[in-house]
Amino acid sequence: MSMAPKILIIEDEPSLLKAMEEALLVHDFQVATAVDAGRGMEQVQEFKPDLILLDIILPGKNGFEILKELKSSPEYAKIPVIIMSNLGDEEEINQSMSLGAADYLVKAEYDLNEIVNRIKKYLPQSHAGIQKQD
Repeated sequence: MSMAPKILIIEDEPSLLKAMEEALLVHDFQVATAVDAGRGMEQVQEFKPDLILLDIILPGKNGFEILKELKSSPEYAKIPVIIMSNLGDEEEINQSMSLGAADYLVKAEYDLNEIVNRIKKYLPQSHAGIQKQD
């Protein structure tokens, strides 16, 4: 039996964070949360997530800065990051993708089930610790 996938949510809106956490737990994910960049990066190190849901607008460093930090680290560069935003403007989407995000969601356009389905799309099929070869 493989371990449940580990999802880290970095989001500073408490009600949204809670709703997403609950939706993921219902689908048997392991979930860690953070409300700012500093805690987010600590959670990346401690929790070692299989995927990160990352808000762009955060206190302190923004999501783009976190994304850059993750993608420049050999240890974390392979973790898929789904950017969540309130905006969805072209420039922001392009910046997210050019920095290495796996996907980009506009929060208002997705319900929680759709977000869960999106996450599943980016998780490796097996969680038995088999690394996908590039």
